[in-house]
Amino acid sequence: MVLSLNKWLFLPVLAFGLLSAEPSAHPFHVSVVTVNHNAPDKNLEITCKLFTDDFENILEKKYHQKVNLVEVSNKSLMDSLVKKYITSHLGIAVNGKRVTLSYLGFENDGASTYCYLEVHPTLAVSKIDVADSLLYDLFDDQVNIVHVIVGGKRKSNKLNYPESNLSIQF
Repeated sequence: MVLSLNKWLFLPVLAFGLLSAEPSAHPFHVSVVTVNHNAPDKNLEITCKLFTDDFENILEKKYHQKVNLVEVSNKSLMDSLVKKYITSHLGIAVNGKRVTLSYLGFENDGASTYCYLEVHPTLAVSKIDVADSLLYDLFDDQVNIVHVIVGGKRKSNKLNYPESNLSIQF
């Protein structure tokens, strides 16, 4: 069920923003994925926002590597781990056809890590399916919020663990 932004969706987003100053002490396990169709460039721009401490924990657990996304000493290794994790836990289909995500990179503001991907080319978009299981392998109370923007119109949904699939029509 696709809903516009309302109070149940606003609370986890607000908590994510308010708690960003305390990365090690947050009671919510939330990620936010934004999929924006950039019609002039004919691509999808995807941003994933995750709590840095949670993201580092799952990368270390899954890939048995020491991970530091804040003070990156080995950027190519961190990019490799981030890309591998994100592309194995996030999938997108446009108009019923699965698309390939191109990893662009990540950046960090301390409390949050932002991962950037794109899909090129995408022409007309009438339906987007998202499979999002980010951090489900770390927390069984994970909430993943997905925003999809097409033609300036935004539709949002919340996925509660273990729910990982949604379909949005435009």
